Amino acid sequence: MSNVSRRKFLITAAATTATTWVLHGCSGGSESTEATSPAAGTASPSPVAAADAPEVTTAKLGFIALTDSAPLIIAKEKGLFAKYGMPDVEVVKQASWAVTRDNLELGSGGGGIDGAHILTPMPYLMAAGAITKNKAKLPMYILSRLNVNGQGISLANTYKDLNVSLDSAPLKEAFARGKAEGREMNCAVTFPGGTHDLWMRYWLAAGGIDPDKDVSTIVVPPPQMVANIKVNNMEAFCVGEPWNAQTVNQQIGYSALITGELWKDHPEKALTMRADWVDQNPNAAKAILMAVQEAQIWCDQAENKEEMCQIVSGRQWFKVPAEDILARAQGNFDFGNGRTLENSPLLMKFWNDNASYPFKSHDLWFLTEDIRWGYLPGDTDTKALVEAVNREDLWQEAAKAIGQEAAIPQSSSRGVETFFDGTTFDPEDPGAYLKGLAIKKA
Repeated sequence: MSNVSRRKFLITAAATTATTWVLHGCSGGSESTEATSPAAGTASPSPVAAADAPEVTTAKLGFIALTDSAPLIIAKEKGLFAKYGMPDVEVVKQASWAVTRDNLELGSGGGGIDGAHILTPMPYLMAAGAITKNKAKLPMYILSRLNVNGQGISLANTYKDLNVSLDSAPLKEAFARGKAEGREMNCAVTFPGGTHDLWMRYWLAAGGIDPDKDVSTIVVPPPQMVANIKVNNMEAFCVGEPWNAQTVNQQIGYSALITGELWKDHPEKALTMRADWVDQNPNAAKAILMAVQEAQIWCDQAENKEEMCQIVSGRQWFKVPAEDILARAQGNFDFGNGRTLENSPLLMKFWNDNASYPFKSHDLWFLTEDIRWGYLPGDTDTKALVEAVNREDLWQEAAKAIGQEAAIPQSSSRGVETFFDGTTFDPEDPGAYLKGLAIKKA
């Protein structure tokens, strides 16, 4: 697991509309779907047949203040949960990914939550008993991917002269010098074995930096990243937006890269729910999924980006300036060191280009990387674990129900993936990928 810094880290304090709209089918998963709103005051009949009525009208869904939680927030704010017979769904802020895990273990019956916006590997680590209390296995389902792309790795201004980008190698000597001076070289991630941890580790290792020996890979909740780099508690961090943009806007660091540059259209967050809740409430789970899919379609329409950012920036959600979210949500990146990207195709996507689909091949990569770094045993039956957790079948049912059958991919695999350093991952042979990596624990 990650090394814990001995330094004390700063701890920062951590009305639904009745609007509905009709979605028209698109020609494919890679295209935007047109959305139109009925006239104000016009009542829309429920699209849910009586036989498919949700077993319950409520569920508690957790979220972390990151832009990729937008589909849950928009589904709530735009009345989409209500549209599908779930008017009492609560979208509840969580202080950290560890708190999200703890509350999923409790379930809403125990004062916790039923599901969440989550780092894709976490439901797997919970199902395997790797991160739960007493190592008890907690069956979890992934119902949907929530987004691809949209994360970043930022560095303190200390390293601005090195102009580090995709190649982390120039940091190796700088980190070694800092360690020789007795400093702890902290690289922060958001949860051990989570997506940000894996992006940071992949990037460092590709440049010859061992994330377990050459630096201290530590855990800091997303909303606390900016405050800690501001007071020089860490050298680098990997997190989702808006925290990289805030670091640039406050002129306390710069972005070395956005993670879409590491792996184009890489999977990121997921919608997860406790398996027992879904099994007991299959219609309700489908209703939640339908609402989230519609929200993802809405979020990916260019004309809705500004409104989306205004909504999620609100006090009850992120409590940050909307301008810290908007530019990067539109694909415009100011890295803070003179480098910029305009209208980049590597922006965060919620629906377009199959962003919402939970490809099993992607989950297999995450499990392979968690084996690489010792978070899962080397003999883990990864394919069986993916089959138990990934519920692409439910995604497909929900997509058909909202008229998006054309968005269903032909395969559970997106095929061979290629990373920025030329490394390839073939989901048909994950062992070969793992064997070819120079720096690893496994």
